[in-house]
Amino acid sequence: MRTLRLIVLLIVSTLFSYSQSFNAKVIGITDGDTVKVLKLDSTTVKIRLVNIDCPERKQAFSTKAKQFTSDAVFSKNVRIEVIKTDRYGRLVANIIYDQDLNLSKELLKAGLAWHYQKYSNDASLQQLEDEARAQKIGLWSDPHAIAPWQYRSNKKYKQ
Repeated sequence: MRTLRLIVLLIVSTLFSYSQSFNAKVIGITDGDTVKVLKLDSTTVKIRLVNIDCPERKQAFSTKAKQFTSDAVFSKNVRIEVIKTDRYGRLVANIIYDQDLNLSKELLKAGLAWHYQKYSNDASLQQLEDEARAQKIGLWSDPHAIAPWQYRSNKKYKQ
């Protein structure tokens, strides 16, 4: 089973080059940073936003991040700019909507996501997070906000 999964991931990752873009309609919102889209060829694909991480389901502001994403892109035609495929088979990508808005950047501006520095060194994204923090927007209104990767790590040790 594990070998089959690795083969499938290898095939999927070779099908999606790092510069691939396509248009699709957003048909589902999993959480603040993950959506499901319907491609023009009627196939569905899960998209994980690149360079950011929204709060996990049981964290504060998770519902607000999911609602923001839903309000921004649900049922809209968007452009998907694929960066890579992750270990779960999701496409990691930018989602561009309403002509030129980048969903990752908009979530950072709204204070509903962290810039995922472990996987990104994009200074403009860090600047957006820093500005939201300074203005105490969204999750930054909580002085003890816990990054999702820390929350996930703490959860593993508690089980």
